[in-house]
Formats: sequence, C-alpha cells, structure tokens
Amino acid sequence: MDWATLPSLAALRAFEAAARHQNLSAAARELNVTHAAIAQHVRTLETDLSTPLLFRSGRGVALTENGRHLAQHLSEGFEIISDGVSALQRTKEDRPLSISVTPSFAANWLMPRIGGFWQKHPEISLSINPSVNLIDLRRDGFDMAIRFGNGHWPGVTSELLTSGEFWVVASPKLVNQTTNLSLADAGHHPWLMDLHMLEWRKVVEDAGLNLDTVEMTSLETNELVLSATVAGLGVSVHPKSLVEREVAFGTLVQISSLPRTDLGYHLVTLPRPLSGKKRALRKWLMEEAKT
Repeated sequence: MDWATLPSLAALRAFEAAARHQNLSAAARELNVTHAAIAQHVRTLETDLSTPLLFRSGRGVALTENGRHLAQHLSEGFEIISDGVSALQRTKEDRPLSISVTPSFAANWLMPRIGGFWQKHPEISLSINPSVNLIDLRRDGFDMAIRFGNGHWPGVTSELLTSGEFWVVASPKLVNQTTNLSLADAGHHPWLMDLHMLEWRKVVEDAGLNLDTVEMTSLETNELVLSATVAGLGVSVHPKSLVEREVAFGTLVQISSLPRTDLGYHLVTLPRPLSGKKRALRKWLMEEAKT
C-alpha cells in the first residue's frame, strides 16, 4: 500500500462520520472535535480528490454520488479495522496473565498461597515465570512483575507488597535449639549468602556484623542458600516473607530481626489502567500480603 497517495486518515474518518450521521455536528460529537474541524476535514478531502462529496440538505448534509461510493467503502474498511482490533483485544484478554517473579519469592511466598487464588478465580489462568533476570514489562510481554528493592524504578508503577523486615535464621540442628541468640552470636557460626544479593549483605553489616570476619560460603541462588540453611550448614539472612513459614514449621529458627523500611518486595506494573483480570490478581496479592 502506498500511503503517500492516500488522503489524510483524519479527513477520511471525519467524512465517514459525517456521511453516516448526515450531520456535521453529530460527527463532531462522535469524534470529540469541533463542528468547524469536521467541515475543514471534508473540504480538504474534497480538494484532494477534486470532487464534491457532501452538500447541504435542510439542517444536515447529503451525499453526492461520489460521496456515497466513498462513504460505503470507508465504512466497510473501518469496520474491518475495528473487527481486527477487537479480535486482538479478545485474544489478549483470553490469554493467561504473565507474571515475572524471583525464584525465591515464587517458591517460598507465592506458590504456597497460589491455590487460594485459583480457587477464588478459576476463570483466570496464570503463567508464572521465575527468573532473576532484569525484564522490561512492555518489551518482554509481562503483565506484572514482583521484584525486591526500594521500588524506585523509572517507567513503571510499583507498590510495596511485603515489608522490608529481614530475619537471620538457622537450622535448630546448627544452633542446638538455643533461643535468644543475638546477631553477634550468629557471627560464631558459618554463614551462607547468595552472591548476587549484595543488598542483603549490607543489611546485616548495617546492623553491626562485619561479614568479612565470619566463615562465609557464597552460593549462586537463594534457593541453594535456603536449602543449605535448612540442612544445618550455616546461618543466612532473608526477607521475613521468604522464611516465616519455615520458622513457623520449626525447620528454621529466627536468630535476629533486622527491620528495613527502604527495601521490600514490590508489585510492578506499567503506568496505565489495569484490566479486570489484573485488578483481581493485584487485589488478591495485596490481601495475601496483609495476612
């Protein structure tokens, strides 16, 4: 298609609306422009095509023979465009919601709870992608993401989902069921740390424990750190939301609590209105985070 040979799309839209309503004012209201703008578009189109398309008829307008033929083709063409857009929107609405989450959050917070969402909203399918990679919601086609940090990320809307409180934890086997341990006491045990989570290391050091002075083993993922901690191989630090279930079950013991108001898991979306399915998921996530 050679777009250079076609008149202005705005002029074609204005003429099609005027022809359908046979009234310039009604066309202006439909397209949310002024009466004068519709009249100017029609005059421009008539000049470009070198033929009259409309003429005054009573309090409205009527079509010339050429105008009637053009209006018919435009109406059919715009209807095809509308059908194509509607079909795409239905396809997007029918597809599963795609969510990017960190593997630790998925395994330790989201998955133990997700059955409640499926029971409440069986009509909504989810595609959960656990990854630590940086993503672009628009480019990578994700509807939402859950990420850890301060929430100050450009080009997106972020809402705090879980608090930034950190727990230093260990297996009861490692600390011999001892209670009332301090962070300083934890320094006498081996430590385990996700080598990518530098923010978490800083939380511990800001609380007063120099991790350069402890026996440290760095692992590639936080899942490995948690597994090794449960196995009694060392002490580790995590956001409370990732380990509170293990502490409640007794497989881990909380040694210390390190509150941080500047960090936490955030729900990240694009800055535009959410669809009904996205609103339902957001509401459920926020409600679960309060429990």
